[in-house]
Amino acid sequence: MKILIIVDDYLPDSIKVTAKMMHELALELKSLGNEVLVVTPDSYKSLKENTKKFNTYEDVEVLRFPSGKLKNVSKIQRLINELLLPFRAWKAGKDRFKEFRMDLVVYYSPSIFWGWLVYKLRKFSKPKTYLILRDFFPQWAIDNGIISKKSLITKFLLLMENLNYRQADTIGLMSQKNLEWFRGYYKGRAKLEVLYNWVSDKPISSNNESLKSNYRKQLNLEGKVVFFYGGNIGHAQDMSQILRLAQRLTKHPSAHLLLVGAGDEVNLINDYIRKSNLSNLTLLDPVPQEEYRKMLSEFDVGLFCLNFNHSTHNFPGKILSYLVQGLPILGSVNPGNDLKEVIEEANAGYVVVAGDDDGFYECAKKLLDQKQRTSLSVNAKKLLKSKFDIKTAAMQIMKVVI
Repeated sequence: MKILIIVDDYLPDSIKVTAKMMHELALELKSLGNEVLVVTPDSYKSLKENTKKFNTYEDVEVLRFPSGKLKNVSKIQRLINELLLPFRAWKAGKDRFKEFRMDLVVYYSPSIFWGWLVYKLRKFSKPKTYLILRDFFPQWAIDNGIISKKSLITKFLLLMENLNYRQADTIGLMSQKNLEWFRGYYKGRAKLEVLYNWVSDKPISSNNESLKSNYRKQLNLEGKVVFFYGGNIGHAQDMSQILRLAQRLTKHPSAHLLLVGAGDEVNLINDYIRKSNLSNLTLLDPVPQEEYRKMLSEFDVGLFCLNFNHSTHNFPGKILSYLVQGLPILGSVNPGNDLKEVIEEANAGYVVVAGDDDGFYECAKKLLDQKQRTSLSVNAKKLLKSKFDIKTAAMQIMKVVI
């Protein structure tokens, strides 16, 4: 089978979980005997620096097309460059697409702007199409008051979102609650199903000398219980929850919070650290994937948070990295999010509803106990194998054609 994968971020330049997940999917699909072509923007360079290029990354054929920068630019510039993604991809790859004549198109959202490209591909090749839907934009931006529900830009974004959905034969949502919510929101023809996130990594062993790191010593965290947060630091997370937790954990000298990432609430974190003179909270810039994994191998608890105002139910990709390393989970979610049930039923950690600062703090205190962390760690690894297996995800996606 010939499979085309479309995603807005990919390895090796990206440090995002999405890029890693989609590369793992490409490798797994190849291992099952398929021919795979990945299409992705070269979004870390300006258009002037960029040219179309085909290359191979770890045995996967990749078309990287010029797109302009999508990260760390103004919202207007990002919107324009994202809007142009499908047209630039088609211009760069149309000859290869026609030659490739794919049986299956797998495309990932976000971005919401791939609809036109998938429409063009369906016109001449008649492939089956599978949308991996992981972000309900612009809905979450409306929920959090970033854009007005009645604004012209929102209406335009909703049109693009609808075009994206209409091209899919099947749409895979990341949880049962997401599926239930989406059934009430979406009125199209596509089959809807739960497709859990996946991961194929093996944990870094403390006995592996070549992969050892020394972040505890570098950051003066020896003897501390380190609550590690990695990933986006933005409105969708509401990082103020973690700031309040850090403030309360000052009563416990053994506790330290380490945040690694970037986003639109970085300044909030830095300002709070400075004004509150917090010594138990450290914020670092993003690091490459391999360094990120090394960090995880050293620390004690995987931390995440979601904004209370979300009406949809996200499963943050960072949780997979935590589970791979066997980290017990501590998190907060929006009301009704079934990630709370998934983690707690597996006894792999503790999850509270966002805004429950007392509960968040009490759960963090429990995780200061090493015996408790060890017990939860065993269950975290079991949860990973039972729900988030790469082979299961690949076979589920391929069933669209089979």
